[in-house]
Order: sequence, then C-alpha cells, then structure tokens
Amino acid sequence: MPATDDPAIVLDSVSKSYGEVRAVDDVTVSIGRGEFFGMLGPNGAGKTTLIEMIEGLRTPDRGTVRVLGMSPTPRNLDLLPKIGVQTQRSAFFTRLTAREHLVTVAALYGLPASVADRALKLVGLTDSADIRVTNVSGGQRQRLAIASAIVHDPQVIFLDEPTAALDPQARRDLGQLLRELKAGGKTIVYTTHHLDEAQALCDRVAILAAGRVLALDSPRELIARSGVGTRLVVPAGRLSAEQAGQIDGVDGIDFEDGAVVLRTTQTARVLAALGAEGGLDEVETRPATLEDVYLQLMGAPQA
Repeated sequence: MPATDDPAIVLDSVSKSYGEVRAVDDVTVSIGRGEFFGMLGPNGAGKTTLIEMIEGLRTPDRGTVRVLGMSPTPRNLDLLPKIGVQTQRSAFFTRLTAREHLVTVAALYGLPASVADRALKLVGLTDSADIRVTNVSGGQRQRLAIASAIVHDPQVIFLDEPTAALDPQARRDLGQLLRELKAGGKTIVYTTHHLDEAQALCDRVAILAAGRVLALDSPRELIARSGVGTRLVVPAGRLSAEQAGQIDGVDGIDFEDGAVVLRTTQTARVLAALGAEGGLDEVETRPATLEDVYLQLMGAPQA
C-alpha cells in the first residue's frame, strides 16, 4: 500500500441491510491514495453494496464513508467529477461512434472534445474511434467503458469485473491497461472473480463473505500466512503412496490422474528428497496462490 497520511477512502463500521438480510456487516477499511485495492468474494458477499455506498449510490444504515475527505451521500456534486465508475452493465450511446460517445460523456463534465482523444489513446482505441459503439467487439466495449470512466481524469476509479466475459487475449490486453492505470497513480477499487488478476494487480485485497471482511492484506502476505504451502506433482509410476508418506516435510498426499501430489511448506527439503529418489524430471511445482487462500477461507476443497 502506498504510504500516505491522507487516505482516499475510509469506511468506519459501515453496515447496510435489506429487510432481514445484512448485506454489509460492520466493515472498517482504509484505502490509500494511489492504491490498487481489490474486493473479492462470492456472489452475495456484499461487494456491490459496499462499492455503491462508496460511490454515493446507497446510504449506510450505520457507520460513515469518506471519499477524498468528503461524504458521498447525500449525492455530492463536488465529489462526482473526482470519481470514475465502470460497471458490468455500463450504458453507451450506441448510435454514436466511440469518439462521439466519449465527447458526449466529457461534455457532461464541461470538458472539451479533445479529452476524448486522450482517453481513446490511453485505452488503445484510437484506431476504433470512428466505429459505432454498437459494432465494437466485447473487448473494445470494455475498453470504452473504462475510457468513459476516466475521460474526465478522476482521482478514484471503480472497476467492476472489467475483464468479465472476455477471451484470453482480450483479458491480457485489458490487464495491461489496468497496469498502466495503476502506474499512473490513480486510486483503483476493483472487483473480480479472476483471482490470478487480483494477485498480479492489487496492492491489497479484502476477501468478503456474508457482508464481512474475512481477510485484508497484500496478496503476498495473505499467501504467506495461509500455510497452504506448495504442491509438488510427481508423474504417475514414479512414486508410491507409501514412499511419499516417508518423505520428511510432506504434509499431505493427494492423487491427480494417477500422479502423486505432495503438499508441503518445506519445498526445498522435499524436492531434494525427490531428486534422490528418482530425479526431478517432469516434477511440477505449484506454489500457493491467492486462489488457494480464497478457497481456504471459503471452506472449499483445494485442487
């Protein structure tokens, strides 16, 4: 997390209910300026409600929300130009070209048409500027949604699953764009179900379930504290279960399509033992990931 004494976002004991359902339950989080912050969790965890309260779309039942030192509710017109929002269902002027759409969005902020070209360049859509929005590809539409969120150069950007439903190449390209936004010093609040992206991009992540924060830290620290360890996949026929159980440092044994999978937090020791047994050719090393941490917290079995 970038060092700062002046956080971009502060949530203090925030709760929100819908009838008998507590969607957000006593959440306290501080997000630094220039931080890339991920909110992770299953559907129904409270992520959307929490972000909508930060954006000023919903009012907490209890607790306080501050964004750039201001309350987002009641609808704060001084704050709106300082934030940018990309949602999964971003609205477009579909009969306009990509550039015309951004010119229109910019005009809502009282900005000149020239900022549209800057936003198109930033998201890599310059060559598609004159294509009607209704004719752009899914990946281009996601880029245009982000361009719409940043055309007015906001300080805080909210990205709601920006790579959802994209093919691998489009995900990769958009991931590079997110890295560029991060490098530009923007504060980014980001939700995704792609935990590999969150691990690569986020300075810190909050993992939520049932409206509460189960874990909050950098992906590296969450992985280190999880105790999940490394999985070593030994090809079929190389090692029996009895032999595997006798290796010092092995915490558990699984089987995967005939291969023996060794779970360990002492990777070097176990690899040395495997090398002595029959060599390390084709032995696959799978380090612990943020997905492992997530599954552990959710109580789901890990592969």
